[in-house]
Amino acid sequence: MLTPSLDSLPSRAVRFVRSLRAIWPTLLRALSVRYAGWVIMMALALYAEGRPAPHLPDVIIDRLPYVAWIDRYNHYVLAIAYLPLSVGLFFVEPARFCRYNVSAGWLSIARGVCIAATGLGPVRGPDIHADWFASDHGTARYLQALWDLCSPTGLLLRDAAHIYMTKDLFFSGHTAATFLLLLYVWPFQRLRWLMLVGHIVVVASVFLAHLHYTIDVLGAYAVAYALFAWRERRGLQRQGTDTMPAPA
Repeated sequence: MLTPSLDSLPSRAVRFVRSLRAIWPTLLRALSVRYAGWVIMMALALYAEGRPAPHLPDVIIDRLPYVAWIDRYNHYVLAIAYLPLSVGLFFVEPARFCRYNVSAGWLSIARGVCIAATGLGPVRGPDIHADWFASDHGTARYLQALWDLCSPTGLLLRDAAHIYMTKDLFFSGHTAATFLLLLYVWPFQRLRWLMLVGHIVVVASVFLAHLHYTIDVLGAYAVAYALFAWRERRGLQRQGTDTMPAPA
């Protein structure tokens, strides 16, 4: 079977294929930055998980019912809300997709630092992981938890987030990740409204599952928007010299 040449493809497809060829190394770097950011965030969050921390009163969470099935499946809600739209962004504008992934990597690092610095106690239930790693097998347990949290099988099949994470709180990753993607897809009308609905559903699930304090959600908006503004301002400044600015 012969592979069709670019000349036989529609002009829009030709532009996409050419841009994909040009951006391939940048795409790999962007995805690597995002994954590295996730690993750093999980390492810092696990450090915070083993420290005793107090529960805080919350004007909204304390008045909302806890919905167990939303808590159980919230990570699937998150995946459905943003994975298809991020793929859509890739096909609409690959360069912007790369910038988004680098921004997401930096957002993860910022979140990990904030979690390690704040030390907020669980939103719901006792602090079951206080002094979790203070034992003879603490290092091995830490590394096993980090592996489970950084591997797709651990996250999806073993439900590692529910097993290990009770104090990865300030700021809300669900809110920040979907809001950041909303900012990146905003120029594209079809993606914008789908992502806005997905973001609202995710934030509602955060509250109903008692995943975060209200301040975690508010902080997520502040950090995500500040990071987006900083990153995109840098991109605009570089457009004068680069036809396709690489994320940095």
